[in-house]
Amino acid sequence: MSKRRLLAAALLSCSRLSLAAELDPVVVTATRTAQTADQSLTSITVITRPEIERRQARSVQDLMRGAAGVSIASNGGRGKTTSVFLRGTEADHVLVMVDGVKVGSATLGTTAFQDIPIEQVERIEIVRGPRSSLYGSEAIGGVIQIFTRKGGGPPARHVSIGGGSDRSIEAAAGLSGGGERAWFAVGASGADTDGFNACDGRPSPDGAGCFTTEPDRDGYRNRSISVRAGYRFDNGAAIDLHALRSRSHNQFDGASVNEADSAQQVLGGSLRFAPLARWQMTLAAGRSSDRSDNSKDGNFKSRFETVRQSLSLQNDIGIARDQLVTLGADYQDDRVGGTTAYVVDSRHVSGLFVQYQGTFGAHDTQLSLRQDINPQFGHRVTGSSAWGVALGKGLRLVASFGTAFKAPTFNELYFPGFGNPDLRPEASRSVEIGLRGRSGRTWWSLDAYESRIDDLIAFDSRIFAPANVDQARLRGIEAVAAIRLDRWYFDANLTLLDPKNLSAGANGGNVLPRRARQSLRLDADRTFGRHRFGATLFAAGGRYDDLANARALDGYATLDLRAEAILTRDWQLLAQIENLFDKDYQTTALFNSPGRSLTLTLRYRSS
Repeated sequence: MSKRRLLAAALLSCSRLSLAAELDPVVVTATRTAQTADQSLTSITVITRPEIERRQARSVQDLMRGAAGVSIASNGGRGKTTSVFLRGTEADHVLVMVDGVKVGSATLGTTAFQDIPIEQVERIEIVRGPRSSLYGSEAIGGVIQIFTRKGGGPPARHVSIGGGSDRSIEAAAGLSGGGERAWFAVGASGADTDGFNACDGRPSPDGAGCFTTEPDRDGYRNRSISVRAGYRFDNGAAIDLHALRSRSHNQFDGASVNEADSAQQVLGGSLRFAPLARWQMTLAAGRSSDRSDNSKDGNFKSRFETVRQSLSLQNDIGIARDQLVTLGADYQDDRVGGTTAYVVDSRHVSGLFVQYQGTFGAHDTQLSLRQDINPQFGHRVTGSSAWGVALGKGLRLVASFGTAFKAPTFNELYFPGFGNPDLRPEASRSVEIGLRGRSGRTWWSLDAYESRIDDLIAFDSRIFAPANVDQARLRGIEAVAAIRLDRWYFDANLTLLDPKNLSAGANGGNVLPRRARQSLRLDADRTFGRHRFGATLFAAGGRYDDLANARALDGYATLDLRAEAILTRDWQLLAQIENLFDKDYQTTALFNSPGRSLTLTLRYRSS
């Protein structure tokens, strides 16, 4: 066989090996236990490393853009603040974890997705729907868990360097390996871009957008490193340790600050062992930090810092064949610091949960219940139930109901001159029904849901502070399809969303802001011998930028093209054109989005 045919055969073989894993991957986020996506009774999207590389994704938010139930609003280009909405809930109604450790800012209540390095990511699990009965606060819209590269197997190396429009340059390198019992992965990456003008703001008296006019390039720089290692002992016990650190310098347009030096760090570890044959115990600990030093034209103005420490004990007990009971306890300590003096700067939250999963013939059930204890709001009980039945011929019907809550942030409670310490947690109840099908290398799902959220926190002009004054009703339909052939990859995601404000007053009945009411993403990739070509069509319907629905943002569609050429056994050349037709659009009023851009990347990956 010629070298060219050998390379093509190797590529095709790797593609076939990844087909099953991509169509039915093993997930852990939905139930805190390992199961395949087919077994799950929850709506899940899993994005694996092969898919990340095939799409040539340059950021986590670009990777999630257009996934079922996901809507994204950005304050400019690369590295700018990004809000992720799941099923129309608020941006702070999404629980985000990295390798099992809760991340995000306890002051803002959101996660800096823009600073998480895509080169260090192994896979992303997006679980849609309430998960407070397993994880506690914040999981109203769902859970997004990001897993870093784990390693294992023979020693492997990867190196890439690329650049493109807006004077951008990116580089990454990593080493991984292990054996039958050990695994390790070490990686580092960097990205620099001059960017473009992030905002066409309007200063006072007609303040809007970034409330200033600064028509300059707004650059971004990021440096990151990740380490992960583990070992499985003779008795089956396994230990896993991981660390991720990302530092960034971000320029943006702002009236009070226009530069930020930020650092995100996640440290964690777990020990898993089996005291008895049917009893598996997992002890996990983690620490995440989020720090931002903010400046105006090079002059320091403020610092905000959040440190979150967590500890959990989980027991998975098989009580009979195809029946599993999970008993667990979580503890979380949040602390805030910096230049702002909060009246209260720490809190401690503990939670107890129980879950039952059982299979009876064609029927599957899942029940979970949790109690969270927080000195600020007392006890909070949440629960969920789900049921599924196999209908034959690869069809499965699922239905679920769940409740969830989200505790107020430190800013909402205690920010000087703004906070309201009497706030109650936001609460939700959701119902969902879905139909799923699989035939060979084709998989599809259709889900419909409704969620109602009470005690939403919003600014109350009567008391000049945040209050529990809003209510919302969220209805939606999500359709997903995936087809894997020998040389073809097809993916389709459709979301139809009706996010209504049910609050009393002038905004009652309006659409909640910054959520696209319709979105469609189509991905197609085709392998031709030593080459691969692909395209992504993304379309989003109109949205509003304000609660009054006075500022409308038009819908838009973009087309991205990508190509990949195998130069030798270990070297690849990648090319990507994003926003081919240079569509001008905004997801947040007066904040600009990237125009047409070109990126070229040279990648080395040992085999």
